[in-house]
Amino acid sequence: MSVKTTAAPCLLALAVLFGTAACGGGTPAAERSGNGPRPPAGEAARGGTLAILSNQDFSHLDPTRNWTMPEMDFGLRYLYRSLVTYKAEPGPASLQIVPDLATTVGEMSDGGRTWTFTLKEGLKYEDGSPIVAADVKYNVERSFAPELPGGPNYARLVLAGGEKYRGPYRDGSLKSIETPDEKTIVFHLDRPVAEFPYYATLPTFAPVPRARDTKAQYDNRVFSSGPYKIDTYDRGRQLVLSRNEHWDPATDPVRKALPDRVVVKQGLRQSVIVDRLIADQGEDRTAVTYADVNGESFAKILTNPKVRARFHNEIRGCTDTLAMNTAKAPFDNPKFRLALQYAIDKEAYQTVKGGPASGTVATAYLPPSLSGGVPQDTLKIPPTGDVAKAKALIAESGVATPVKVTLSASTGDKGAATAIQESLKRVGVETEISTFDPSVYYDTIGDTARFDGLALYGWCQDYPSGSSFIPMLFDGRTITDKGNSGNVSLFRDRETMDRIDGIRAMTDLKAADRAWVDLDAAIMRKTPMIPLLWLRKPLLTGSKVGGAFGHLIWSGQFDYATLGVGK
Repeated sequence: MSVKTTAAPCLLALAVLFGTAACGGGTPAAERSGNGPRPPAGEAARGGTLAILSNQDFSHLDPTRNWTMPEMDFGLRYLYRSLVTYKAEPGPASLQIVPDLATTVGEMSDGGRTWTFTLKEGLKYEDGSPIVAADVKYNVERSFAPELPGGPNYARLVLAGGEKYRGPYRDGSLKSIETPDEKTIVFHLDRPVAEFPYYATLPTFAPVPRARDTKAQYDNRVFSSGPYKIDTYDRGRQLVLSRNEHWDPATDPVRKALPDRVVVKQGLRQSVIVDRLIADQGEDRTAVTYADVNGESFAKILTNPKVRARFHNEIRGCTDTLAMNTAKAPFDNPKFRLALQYAIDKEAYQTVKGGPASGTVATAYLPPSLSGGVPQDTLKIPPTGDVAKAKALIAESGVATPVKVTLSASTGDKGAATAIQESLKRVGVETEISTFDPSVYYDTIGDTARFDGLALYGWCQDYPSGSSFIPMLFDGRTITDKGNSGNVSLFRDRETMDRIDGIRAMTDLKAADRAWVDLDAAIMRKTPMIPLLWLRKPLLTGSKVGGAFGHLIWSGQFDYATLGVGK
């Protein structure tokens, strides 16, 4: 069948979904370089307690609001299941999707405008009650609710009637999601979407029973459809999970659910966490770090062979950026924004983050894994910047210097923010740094009334395609007053939005992949954000932790589906 027929993009997508290639095209850079995920480390048995040592609380565990990679990994592997999920395997195999709650990765009809899923038999919640299709429908509907901001917006972008729907609390049921019986859920879209099965991997497509919904408080006590349930949750201090005895492994070939208990210890200093794991004493031998290893600890790890054997530093499909509020002066001036591209010393930023082990200097928004494995470089700016060019562009912009701006960062990124501050000082831009706790940082800069100036921000692929990157960051129609995840730069550019629509309508996904790369280059010249690093994910385990590997789709985070502790 010609790829220019109506069904062609969906058929091509299904070939990708069931194969080993990513939508980004080509062999993943991690695989080609030999720096991809290692085989699962160590021996792990069923039983025991796994400790996760964290410097922060979770921002959101509610599946409709959960949209950061570590939290999605944690929630989707431990607490709830989605219609579709990713394989729990290292390397390129981790990019393949498989049925989770559903019996297939979705059945397409109406030229890709309708997708149908059938639930498996024997699915139960933590109290033994059955999981039904209406519960998945209800959680997707919750993702439209302004009362629950911040979560994945893919459903809002494609479901028929979604542009006016305000969620179940205000508008009742969304007609474009049908549940003709307890096992069947049908999604009617406003356009063909070849990649819809990828959307169904997100926590938006996990079940939430209406009777258990506590709205904003659902973050504190998720009702489990996964292998574990919440025993206690003292926000910012400790979360304890125990087995969900009603989870049936016969319905779930992905999650191994090895530990009897999972204890997340929060509010610890990251440097202390790393030092404890290096020392590898007592209960720390069965622990892992949740957040990235701090850069100043790399030397202690890499020079000790026994510790280095427990160190994982996988490449991930993420880009660290400096976001600018393009709706306010001086960042509403494109020439001034472009000047800052030249002003930043990315090598200094990389050094503060931990050197090359932390990531590679970024020269585009799309990570190489989404540009055919080839790094893109539109502006050809030296890694240390070009101060003379930056000053000349500022003069052309008409912005008088010195100019004072604010820079928002999480507390863990204070050093990185200082590197940005020093770069900008070279061109007459004086920066005041404001830091926020990691657990509230994204909600803070996602409040358009509060975000002012600059912010350190990062984005990771939700699935292996440029469509999970460029539209999320730069489509002005996705901006919300609160919970504004993605386009935090408030970039509203009609030419960019028209091109996004054009690429989404393409029937040849390979051509679309190339088009996303070209659009990336065009947006680089308009500079709503400055790419800083293509990141790696530095993590450390105790010596008795087994099954550890960095999962490519979880941006190099340990796949919690396979972690266990040895005897």
